[in-house]
Amino acid sequence: MEKLQINNKIVNIYNEEIKKEDIPLIINNSYNDDGENLYKECLNLNIKNFILVNISNIDWNREMTPWKIEPIFKEENFKGEADKYLLELTDIIIPKIVEKINIKTSYYILSGYSFGALFAIYSLYKTNKFKKIVAASPSLWYPNFTNYMKENNFYIPDKIYLSLGDKEKESKNEILKTIYDKMIETYNYLKKQKIKVILNINNGGHFKDIDKRVAQGIKNILEEEKL
Repeated sequence: MEKLQINNKIVNIYNEEIKKEDIPLIINNSYNDDGENLYKECLNLNIKNFILVNISNIDWNREMTPWKIEPIFKEENFKGEADKYLLELTDIIIPKIVEKINIKTSYYILSGYSFGALFAIYSLYKTNKFKKIVAASPSLWYPNFTNYMKENNFYIPDKIYLSLGDKEKESKNEILKTIYDKMIETYNYLKKQKIKVILNINNGGHFKDIDKRVAQGIKNILEEEKL
């Protein structure tokens, strides 16, 4: 594992023994986590020939949200500066990572959980940098997001993986409890766009088995099975 600090972000790079020159580079935006457990879960699933880059020290409610909304929880402000962070990621952080590892990458995957997963989907509307997306329990409840998806053009990826906990819709919050319906709406919309998309419903609520769920998404996104 190599640890970098790029701007104010903490960047941990996990490299297995590389067995080929052209490999995918997985960028995972994380909520104050170093990525070690996620990397171990990937190895437990026998995922081979990949580089995992875990980025943390992210201002979650500011840099992962697409636009500003009114707080839905006490003392939480969603400032909507995803565009700014995405530009920093594509133009500054990733080039410095590539320079550091000095390994030819075949393509980039963007992954994340919760707001990180929302950000991953949103990125498709702003850049063609990422060929595959892992969106585990994405915050699709975010006001107007599913409408935004349908009303705007996006870069079509090779594949998208979506997942959700089966208990997430049981929230007492009226906005959060829409998540299941929003997920099905999103999945059906992406299928209509002829995108290769996988939807996996996991056991449990939003905070269960986070690393396992993301790792499962990475495994699925790297497989070349027929959909």
